[in-house]
Amino acid sequence: MGYRIVVVGATGNVGREMLNILAERQFPVDEIAVLASRKSLGTEVSFGDKTLKTQDLDTFDFTGWDMALFAVGSAATKDYAPKAAAAGCTVIDNSSLYRYDPDIPLIVPEVNPEAIHDYAKKNIIANPNCSTAQMVVALKPLHDRATIKRVVVSTYQSVSGAGKEGADELWDQTKSIYNPTTDVPPNKFQKQIAFNVIPQIDVFMEDGTTKEEWKMVVETKKIVDPAIKVTATCVRVPVFVGHSEAVNIEFEEFLDEDEARDILREAPGVMVIDKREAGGYVTPIECVGDFATFISRIRQDSTIENGLNLWCVSDNLRKGAALNAVQIAELLGREVLKKG
Repeated sequence: MGYRIVVVGATGNVGREMLNILAERQFPVDEIAVLASRKSLGTEVSFGDKTLKTQDLDTFDFTGWDMALFAVGSAATKDYAPKAAAAGCTVIDNSSLYRYDPDIPLIVPEVNPEAIHDYAKKNIIANPNCSTAQMVVALKPLHDRATIKRVVVSTYQSVSGAGKEGADELWDQTKSIYNPTTDVPPNKFQKQIAFNVIPQIDVFMEDGTTKEEWKMVVETKKIVDPAIKVTATCVRVPVFVGHSEAVNIEFEEFLDEDEARDILREAPGVMVIDKREAGGYVTPIECVGDFATFISRIRQDSTIENGLNLWCVSDNLRKGAALNAVQIAELLGREVLKKG
């Protein structure tokens, strides 16, 4: 016996990836509905060897459906997620709308699976920000061993994190550089993204941080440990898919780099590729389409008493969004609903 699943925003990058991953992981689906806005009504999407036509989100009745995976923006989520939840359909939301609500669990299944049991307060579960998700997968097993005091992270985030418009802008600007008769000014991003890096993701806040950086701070505290101090600098780079992070960690206790490497090799969802030779690390292009969070460049930080540095790479459309949502659905089915 399987589940009746809804994918909301099925025509977008993350929605399509959710459908791919549900099929790849053979999620126990009895029936699936794919929803989109009225302008995309009837658009065909793939689910395994099936082709599905999108239905109208505005008129869909969520009654009798088990789970709805939302891959739409916060505005649409605010309108439709409560309706789905009230109809008895558990919402797993990929937007930022509910991440900071104390009554809604924010879950990375490898890190805080026990939080799944808090879903019933509002019948909604939040999926974390893409940059947070991959980082906490690496932090949690190390925190369990030596207790993390402080994290300093610099991110190198791909344009797909800004949706299809971000990827299109990089592609069009890159072409225009080789064809000077065409000019593609910045639209999705604040400055030219082709052959450039932009040290701004999301809006600026009063203290000078961007909202993306703020998200990494508060989400890490909510998912791993509120005592951890986090400071982040988030940068958009001209990469299509795959977020990278340079992470500096300060611990309460000394943790040897070799022990850290062994801990991470055994950690769920982590793949360690760490050879001290040219090319002995993972780059974004190599992680595309993979489920794992890849860790490389593990080494002591000699400038502080108990410090480590590492390099963290993951497919942001997968672990940073669609995969984590499907893993939450699997966890919910296994631990709570117990049908599949």
